Amino acid sequence: MDVFLVEPRGFCAGVRHALAIVTETLEKYGSPVYVRHEIVHNKHVIDDLKQKGVIFVEELDEVEDTSRPVIFSAHGVSAQVKQHALNLGLQIIDATCPLVNAVHLRIKKLEESGNDIIVIGKATHPEILGTIGQLKDPNHAHIVSSLEDVNHLRLPENISLGIVTQTTLAVEETKDILNALQQKFPQLSKVSHPNICFATTNRQNAVRELARLTPNILILGSKNSSNSTHLREAALRYGAQQAWLVDDASDIDWKALHTCQSLGISAGASAPEYLVEEVISELRRRYLNINIHHVKVAEEKSSF
Repeated sequence: MDVFLVEPRGFCAGVRHALAIVTETLEKYGSPVYVRHEIVHNKHVIDDLKQKGVIFVEELDEVEDTSRPVIFSAHGVSAQVKQHALNLGLQIIDATCPLVNAVHLRIKKLEESGNDIIVIGKATHPEILGTIGQLKDPNHAHIVSSLEDVNHLRLPENISLGIVTQTTLAVEETKDILNALQQKFPQLSKVSHPNICFATTNRQNAVRELARLTPNILILGSKNSSNSTHLREAALRYGAQQAWLVDDASDIDWKALHTCQSLGISAGASAPEYLVEEVISELRRRYLNINIHHVKVAEEKSSF
């Protein structure tokens, strides 16, 4: 089998930043340390941190020992959650991705300038909840996640509008939604590009290259990871015949791979590299001859 390993893949700068904060907090304060929501969306990362003494909670009221540090996840939180933390007297350490913080600043400025804001993203995703939660009046936000949502969106003709997007969306689909919105609302402030982060864009571009090399693509990442899910969707959009999203090597449908002569491999921005290494090891165990081809599409040097 020919195996194409694409770069960039796996941890992005925002994930490394968040995990470094958790590690430093554990080293400084010992365990337990609380994290509100999953620090990043990956099953293995969460399980590893639990073993090190991290307690994950969905709401701050679940923190049993209020003397312990509480970390906000990379997805960010609303202004209301921050105020609630102050009211509880919690020691908060913020691991919000700097690129998400930039979206928070943008949506606040748009509201301060008198705009209603169209928010492209998934209504229940923690990042969107945190982004809309920056507004003094959440009624100024209008969430769309598809072209159908754009068609159903009804706003006054003379309303002043701005726009922000979730950072982990599908690049091509988001462009289509942006174009549809700008056609429907000519007064919409023009954006040269959506707020999709560079790591999400790079990984989707890398999967596009994989689809040129092989019809079979394997994405390592958890099912609740937006960027990982979109990598699988991108693979199919760009021409792959088969694309799988798996948590790890044990999650692979090996019967489906049995007739494949080639395989492309990538990993979502919250998936650790050891998962890729385990898949390669399992491929070597199952196949007599594995030819590894490294495909570098972009180089990421950014760090936070």
